Amino acid sequence: MLRAAGEPTRLRILALLCREELAVLELTRILGQSQPRVSRHLKLLTDAGLIERFPDGAWVFYRLVGSGTARRLVEEFLALVSSDDVGLAHDAERLTDVGAERAGQAASYFAENAERWDEIRTFHTAEADVERAILDVAGDGPFDRLVDLGTGSGRMLTLLGARARSAVGLDLSRQMLNIARTRVANAGLGACELRHGDVLGTGLPSGEADLVVVHQVLHYLIEPAAAVAEASRLTAPGGRLLIIDFAQHELEFLRMEHRHRRLGFSDEEMEKWLASAGLAGIGSTALPPTGAGGLTVKIWTAVRDTERFRRGV
Repeated sequence: MLRAAGEPTRLRILALLCREELAVLELTRILGQSQPRVSRHLKLLTDAGLIERFPDGAWVFYRLVGSGTARRLVEEFLALVSSDDVGLAHDAERLTDVGAERAGQAASYFAENAERWDEIRTFHTAEADVERAILDVAGDGPFDRLVDLGTGSGRMLTLLGARARSAVGLDLSRQMLNIARTRVANAGLGACELRHGDVLGTGLPSGEADLVVVHQVLHYLIEPAAAVAEASRLTAPGGRLLIIDFAQHELEFLRMEHRHRRLGFSDEEMEKWLASAGLAGIGSTALPPTGAGGLTVKIWTAVRDTERFRRGV
């Protein structure tokens, strides 16, 4: 592990992955090196157990190992690096540029497609089937507090809002929020609040919601695991978290045409994130596509472990 980390480019890679998971092409752009050279460094770091490699369609992503001796060593390495290191500061600036470019592309996409958002989602499993399944796994309520992260056009609020005494929907797109406000008002849901906010840092109190919903959001995110952790933090002891997204698939055109960063998620990956976030009773429901070549929608459900919440885990 020491030999793997003790080389300038590989130390730069560790410092970048400490901030967020990145694709190979993003790393080559930030580091200013060829893909074969960067891939060689990534292989050495992976073989040493310091980072994890996970393919996603035609892309390959890398992230730091989540825990254990290797993670502690990486944190020790980086803590010893001078805060005045010019090279790492330059890499951080380039990473910010890459993130800003991604955010700009996503914002443009959502602004352009806000009015037809529900229509775009119809190329996978029939929406009526998905919504019936969501109602079934959510339960009848009544819920004291519903939180919808990445509320989009507000469909989950109008679907579940009548079962909640109060509800809040967060989204970064102001165009989406405007549509959601209209839909919520038309549905007569006066107890629903719409906020401009980030699903990775909501600013909402811990354990305030007995139902948290993350509907078709994670596949757009750079750090989906962090969003799962934040959703778990908001879930009250005994409360329920619902994550609705795609099963793993290989439709690469969704990256460019619809700004998907991840091509769905496996049960293994999602269950790992949910368990790490202190959730129990984890289960999933699969809703296959209505036609050939479509996408399978998955609904992952989990309950906030009361004892772990009390211990602050």
